[in-house]
Amino acid sequence: MFVLIRTLTYASAFIGFVLIFLPARILSWSGMVRPSAFEAPQILGAVIGCAGAAVALWCVFTFALIGKGTPAPFDPPRRLVVRGPYRYVRNPMYIGAALALAGAALFYQSLPLLGYVVLFLLVTHLFVLTYEEPTLRRSFGPEYEAYCRRVRRWWPRFESAGRARHVSAP
Repeated sequence: MFVLIRTLTYASAFIGFVLIFLPARILSWSGMVRPSAFEAPQILGAVIGCAGAAVALWCVFTFALIGKGTPAPFDPPRRLVVRGPYRYVRNPMYIGAALALAGAALFYQSLPLLGYVVLFLLVTHLFVLTYEEPTLRRSFGPEYEAYCRRVRRWWPRFESAGRARHVSAP
């Protein structure tokens, strides 16, 4: 139960700052206001934003319940998380956050907010390459290496039913 409380605390701080506070400042700085009409860009932006938020939250709870840790680098999961959304891609939490931000950019039709999404993705990619992946390699060794061979960093790999992997008997 304590890990869930820690996870919710850290996730709320991250979400509050990176996905709410900073985008709100960017929108305010650029003079953007709430759209007067709810049209196609707002509907699509809301759908994309909600889907991204759902993926990010799924990841947060997966870290807590399966990994027995949090998304925070100073309180990481104790177990390598390869279930839930991590079955498909190694960094679904960042993808979910980027989709939530992209949905907001579309909702407000804001180029400055879209620029923030690009910056977020760049910083995230560099963080993954320079900190997360080396740390996971040190922490989980061959288990993480095998996971990296099976699952891509950013783009899911879906196999068709006809190309299912066959396991040969010993």
